[in-house]
Amino acid sequence: MGEITVSAQHLNHLLHDPASTYGAPYQRAYADLAASHRGRPVTEIVPLLRAAADAALLGFTGADLAEQAEAIRTGARYELRVRVTSS
Repeated sequence: MGEITVSAQHLNHLLHDPASTYGAPYQRAYADLAASHRGRPVTEIVPLLRAAADAALLGFTGADLAEQAEAIRTGARYELRVRVTSS
């Protein structure tokens, strides 16, 4: 399970919010990769996750991205603990 801290004003960078105009939430990119890259090598998935995290301005660690990539590769569920801050 991974963990990330996100400010309340940038929660839409992580999770899709239909009321938001932010166009690149990480949740959408992760779901798209999970649908299209199951069974692919982790080394192929990690750079795509890194690009999505960078586009969403999220600071996932390399270990978090590797865990996410492994979940995508195997089709396993991935749990992410999100801490939301006020600033």
